[in-house]
Amino acid sequence: MDARTRRALKQRHHQIQHYRSTHGAVDFFNTLTGPQLLELTESQLPEHRERLYPPTVTLSLFLGQCLSADRSCQQAVNGWLAQRLSQGLKGHSLSTGGYCKARLRLPQPMISALVQGTGRMLSEAAECAWRWQGRAVKLLDGTTVSAPDTCSTQQRYPQSSLQAVGVGFPLLRVVGVICLSTGAVLDAAVGGCVGEGASELALLRQLYAALQPGDVALGDALYCNYFVICALRERGVDMVCELQGGRRADFRRGERLGKEDHLVCWPRPRQPPWMSRQQYESLPEQLVLRESRVKGRVLVSTMGDARAVPKAQLFELYAQRWQVELDLRNIKAVLGMRVLSGMSAQMNEKQIWVYLLAYNLIRMLMASAARQVQCHPRQLSFKHTLQLWMHWRDRGLLAHPDHILQLLLAIAQRRCGHRAGRKEPRARKRRPHPYPWLQVPRSEHPHHAAA
Repeated sequence: MDARTRRALKQRHHQIQHYRSTHGAVDFFNTLTGPQLLELTESQLPEHRERLYPPTVTLSLFLGQCLSADRSCQQAVNGWLAQRLSQGLKGHSLSTGGYCKARLRLPQPMISALVQGTGRMLSEAAECAWRWQGRAVKLLDGTTVSAPDTCSTQQRYPQSSLQAVGVGFPLLRVVGVICLSTGAVLDAAVGGCVGEGASELALLRQLYAALQPGDVALGDALYCNYFVICALRERGVDMVCELQGGRRADFRRGERLGKEDHLVCWPRPRQPPWMSRQQYESLPEQLVLRESRVKGRVLVSTMGDARAVPKAQLFELYAQRWQVELDLRNIKAVLGMRVLSGMSAQMNEKQIWVYLLAYNLIRMLMASAARQVQCHPRQLSFKHTLQLWMHWRDRGLLAHPDHILQLLLAIAQRRCGHRAGRKEPRARKRRPHPYPWLQVPRSEHPHHAAA
């Protein structure tokens, strides 16, 4: 590291300490600049001038804005003014223009790097008792979110072709790798739902770096794919998934390991259009995989030693795949990422990463609380943790170590019930408002024309 780089890092460190000492606990500011994340935050800060909204404060306000019931920029600016006045600092204009420009200046790579850094930090620090047979398990899954119907977002993330123009909304697909032990998001990829390269498997190919040798990848039947399993095996990662619907398991063939448990050879499929001929030829002509039927499910795995891993243990592991559905529900329903609010494609992508960062910071609190009382983080409630954090933040209790300890103990008091194998219909008992569906653009609706 040369002298110029050292001076720049020292200056950034001084700026962070200055804002920290004068601004107090501004939402997530103290968390982002705490001992665990200070070095990571410093390394990602862009060059900037002294402004009313420096990058770290802007990101902190952005995080709080995503968690607030009122997600408007005006609410964030009003809260920042109240915070400054409460600490004897000079007031500022309540115009949202400065804050909106500061959000635009926030580099998306900085936010995504913080998401990856916090996820990696949580996963590596997971207790041995939180892991499966001492191994890290990574959950693979995807979901979709909706965005406002603007030209910028429609152009990059077009709506479904089944919907009429001017009626539907742009859809963004998000695929993530989530740590089973802590629930932290390790990495994510954002893409569209229509067009080439918009599938979950295409986005997953961008995330292989989040899987390390010795890990176990856990996915549903969609990830029961020859090329996915090959790519993971090359990285030293084992795979456990459910057999895809188009395949049939014939336990009369292959090497028998036990009742409805065998090793079978999968031949290499035809070359997919996205793969080069050279890549295709480098893949093995067949894969030896394990197929096991347990309680009506056929599981596919690369762990072929039935003595080391009985099929009952494989089923118990696969049953924990449901945790990723709960994690996505926490991100979309509890935090509110189901419907984005950005007016441009760039801002919607940035907002997704801010939501994921807020989610990881809440998971950090849950992991700390679990260590405090010697329990598993999955036993704690995400929504309960978020509610307590908001109460502590609103009352200015995050600056004192004793209050932080009380926060962790309060988080650990509420435990989630263990409802293994629970199944409920995806149906609503209470119907929504009885308005008819809008099937033409609003400007062409008869009532609009009449008015």
